[in-house]
Amino acid sequence: MRQVILIADLEDGGYVVEVPSLPGCISQGDTYDEALENIKDAIQGYIDSLEADGLPVPAEDAARVLIAEV
Repeated sequence: MRQVILIADLEDGGYVVEVPSLPGCISQGDTYDEALENIKDAIQGYIDSLEADGLPVPAEDAARVLIAEV
């Protein structure tokens, strides 16, 4: 399980999703559900690529806390 950050794109609509524990692992979707499905695929592809190259898979940083002011 990976923590994700889901950001609503207020200008263009849709959502952008980032995975803090996997630098550069970013996806998007037109809807909330599509964005979450797309990031699941992106996470799996990211991990598969690391493993194929014999690189370590970063651990999830469960201690990470995100606080946002609105």
